[in-house]
Amino acid sequence: MATTSRSVRHGSDDEDPTPAMRRLRRLSLHLLQPAPEGGGSLVPAACAGKRRAGGLDAAAAALTAYLRGRHRKMQARVYEFYVARPELQTPVELPMAAHRDLCFRQMAALVREAGVRPLSLMAADPAEYFAVMEAVGGVDISLAIKVGVQYSLWGGSVVNLGTKKHKEKYFDKIDNLEYPGCFAMTELHHGSNVQALQTTATFDPVTDEFIIDTPNDGAIKWWIGNAALHGKFATVFARLILPLQGKGGEPADMGIHAFIVPIRDLETHAVLPGIEINDCGHKIGLNGVDNGALRFCSVRIPRDNLLNRFGDVARDGKYTSSLPTINRRFAATLGELVGGRVGLAYSSVGVLKVAVTIAVRYALLRQQFGPPKEPEISVLDYQSHQHKLMPMLASAYAFHFARAYLVDMYSEMKKTNDEDVTADVHVLSSGLKSYITSYTAKSISICRESCGGHGYAAVNRFGGLRNDHDIFQTFEGDNTVLLQQVAGDLLKQYQQKFKGGTLSVTWNYLRDSMNTYLSQPNPVTARWEGEDHLRDPKFQLDAFRYRTSRLLHSVAARLQKHMKTLGGFGAWNRCLNHLLTLAESHIESVILARFIEAVKSCPDEKTREVLKLVCDLYALERIWKDIGTYRNVDYVAPNKAKAIHKLVDYLSYQVRLVARELVDAFDVPDQIIRAPIGMQSEAYAQYTQGVGFYRQPT
Repeated sequence: MATTSRSVRHGSDDEDPTPAMRRLRRLSLHLLQPAPEGGGSLVPAACAGKRRAGGLDAAAAALTAYLRGRHRKMQARVYEFYVARPELQTPVELPMAAHRDLCFRQMAALVREAGVRPLSLMAADPAEYFAVMEAVGGVDISLAIKVGVQYSLWGGSVVNLGTKKHKEKYFDKIDNLEYPGCFAMTELHHGSNVQALQTTATFDPVTDEFIIDTPNDGAIKWWIGNAALHGKFATVFARLILPLQGKGGEPADMGIHAFIVPIRDLETHAVLPGIEINDCGHKIGLNGVDNGALRFCSVRIPRDNLLNRFGDVARDGKYTSSLPTINRRFAATLGELVGGRVGLAYSSVGVLKVAVTIAVRYALLRQQFGPPKEPEISVLDYQSHQHKLMPMLASAYAFHFARAYLVDMYSEMKKTNDEDVTADVHVLSSGLKSYITSYTAKSISICRESCGGHGYAAVNRFGGLRNDHDIFQTFEGDNTVLLQQVAGDLLKQYQQKFKGGTLSVTWNYLRDSMNTYLSQPNPVTARWEGEDHLRDPKFQLDAFRYRTSRLLHSVAARLQKHMKTLGGFGAWNRCLNHLLTLAESHIESVILARFIEAVKSCPDEKTREVLKLVCDLYALERIWKDIGTYRNVDYVAPNKAKAIHKLVDYLSYQVRLVARELVDAFDVPDQIIRAPIGMQSEAYAQYTQGVGFYRQPT
């Protein structure tokens, strides 16, 4: 156990070093040691342009193998396919029409030439499917979204909301791209509030058909991917209306259901009668995806086109469902569509890796200023630059392991159909998608800024990455709305605790940490500032979980107070910012728990030591960011807060020493990185040649 005498000090060389300081310096020397023959020590390089022969060194290769796991081969196969096909690579400048055409050709080539069957992968091995999604996103984010619309959304809706007859009719033709399709949920007036959609599907018992109608302009299906050009079918979400089955012979509204609606002729590709399709036009980003708007006027479809897993209509018009209420059916329907959110969280981590890789490699390459009469130093040697990029690099690693956990949970859900696991995945995917995509969006701008003027060049990718990724914060659920779902579930779990109920797996920690919160902080441990204590995973995780429990307890009390005067909706709105902070705190706790577990599970000792360093930076930097919360309740005393701050600075420096190896371990080929300033070698030469300069003959 650490004691208060072993404080963290980072002074000048002529100061007497404390034991903690000596320990940190020993770690630095260990990381700087040349690798012994056959060994795996990480060796930092002063410049990204100076690569050792043989590409990835053994240590980075070991770390890469641990990160990639069993999906590395599939991702390499996808990368190699596109690298070998220059005509399928997306240029920096491309008109919208050409980009859309290229994006469809890229997807068709993946399926028909590379032999990848995404829908089959999604059904058999979701983890491999998401790995493919990350890889195609490296080729072009528009391609990843195009593939996601075709397989996660259109294909996923048929597989997850339909029954055997639908899978037999559509599965293979969706998988081989014979049936390109759309996912028509969002309307002009409603996006997040799906239960308020206005499109109707009225059953006609005479003809045994549903009649799809857009009752007003607010119900026009909007932002529908694949609709403007390529889609032949759409899964349309509409209100199921049964004539004469309501009170007093009125029509009965059975709530939101999904229907397969053909929108174009399979042979001529002409838009079918009763359907109007218009192009949503040029967007901020993702212009390889053809988003369109759909209006329906008395479009008739067979009764069998109802995706009837959770509710069905018989020939006589009788409605049956295994779920007794509209709300239960709606929740079950949306619960089966979480794959889209899982995919976005997964892909967003891939985007973050690319942005961080470019920024770190350039920061190692770029040299500016230095001591008098001495060479200029790398900009990554400046503390301010380390402060910008090293916690971000640590976060990329943290998110990597969190998304792996999410995919494992999703895979378990698909295998078992367990209701508790399904509920857990729904909330976990909401939280991780929101948290990761928001963090990545902010980080891309920081990476651009950290690369100075050269970061502003389109060829160096940040503008395109920012614009293409920005919408990740909105589609598949607005991030603010998703965080509210997380907060709502936490409050439900909180209520269960005091009723003696069982907590779901991801929320188990609340049982203990809530008890800890309800007791006063220990004034002794609040002052501990020793390095061993601060870098103890138990201290870090306890701090994260204490914060979440404190926020949960306090917001529950506030809601109860305000409900007396404002009602449920008003109380929720009054406490909304508090609720969002609670949700983010919980998700950070989940991310850290998975990172700590990944460090423990790493089989290679030297790789494990480096991962522990990165994990410590992630945890302590997050604690420091919210140090006010801990200080306000005396969980952390002033001396401990100061020690945390100093240690974060020093850990950032330590991570800087192995930053090149850490980004190399992402193992993203140069042809996928594409930014000249982010190349593994001769970055400046590639940059100058890219704008037209060529080397002078020697």
